[in-house]
Amino acid sequence: MPEPTPLPLALPEGHPFGPHNLPYGVFSTGGTPRRVGVRLGDHVLDTGALATELGSPHAALLSGPTLNPLLAAGRPTWTRVREALTTWVTDPARHPAVERHAHPLTAVELHLPFEVGDYVDFYASEHHASNVGRIFRPDSPTPLTPNWKHLPIGYHGRSGTVVVSGTDVARPRGQRKAPADPAPVFGPSVKLDIEAEVGFVVGVGSERGRAVPLEAYREHVFGLCLLNDWSARDIQAWEYVPLGPFLGKSFATSVSAWVTPLEALETARTVPPARDEALLPYLDDSSAEPGGYDLRISVEVNGQVVSEPPFTSMYWTAAQMLAQTTVNGASLRTGDLYGSGTVSGAEADQLGSLLELTWNGEKPLALAGGERTFLQDGDEVVLRAWAPGALGVPVGLGEVRGRVVPAL
Repeated sequence: MPEPTPLPLALPEGHPFGPHNLPYGVFSTGGTPRRVGVRLGDHVLDTGALATELGSPHAALLSGPTLNPLLAAGRPTWTRVREALTTWVTDPARHPAVERHAHPLTAVELHLPFEVGDYVDFYASEHHASNVGRIFRPDSPTPLTPNWKHLPIGYHGRSGTVVVSGTDVARPRGQRKAPADPAPVFGPSVKLDIEAEVGFVVGVGSERGRAVPLEAYREHVFGLCLLNDWSARDIQAWEYVPLGPFLGKSFATSVSAWVTPLEALETARTVPPARDEALLPYLDDSSAEPGGYDLRISVEVNGQVVSEPPFTSMYWTAAQMLAQTTVNGASLRTGDLYGSGTVSGAEADQLGSLLELTWNGEKPLALAGGERTFLQDGDEVVLRAWAPGALGVPVGLGEVRGRVVPAL
């Protein structure tokens, strides 16, 4: 006899995807249309169908094929919808309806949860930026560039190649030239890497020409997700002077299938590292609420944990990155995504890229299936993360999974 499927509301104590979390995603079942869901334990709740049955005024926002209508609705609506969902999954009177609209995770297909507007990637970890400086500028008196402590450095990526967790990543092709090579060659990247990051999802847009100040962060950012910004280090090294990353970054950016609302992470708010340079007023957060997040990330390669980067060490905060994005008058759009840049800590087992873990290939990484300097075809990378929640119950952030396949 097969074991009965656990009920969606019968969660073990301390489950990271309990009623305190309720991240949003988009799913389908057996070829049915895509629709919004929230994760509860190891189930997905069909929020539109549940809201319709319970007569919620928010049913339309929760019934579409993407999160974008909900994202655009704004902070007061986000709060009311979350309060309603929390009531539905905690009120025994609503439990029969909840169970009617719950689907086991094993029975659904998860999709990219929102239509991505613009994509921006930052470089907010001092440890990562310092390591990169030491690798590529070993003779420089300081590993950081002169501007690094004064503004969050970023670049514009390609939103059309943002893909959901579980999507294969084809090895990119492009030009590459090692310093000793007489001329560039063309072919598949031989230094394919990952970047363990956190992505922030914009809900409400902003007016072109008007900057978004630090204190308006919560009015515009709906939530966050895990992000892997795949990187072809050899293609990037040849192309990026003088204008920055292009083909070495634009081929794929993987995000988790779940967007965790900011409200679920209030307990995880933390003070960022001390600033050792005075900041200009639009970035000065010395009197602001704590802008960092205590997120615990793990990086797996072929099932083996190779690093556990701490997000607490990130020098620049999500609010500062948003302020920098708009200070020149650039507008925000619903569905905009911005990444933190590689998350790396101070220790050898806290580095968020193979570039750092292997020191640009000089120190191969020992794995059960053989050494690695950079990724080989068939390798699978999985990012996972959690944050401390109220009463010690962790808040799960899901995972980002991607397998490297040969160049097309």
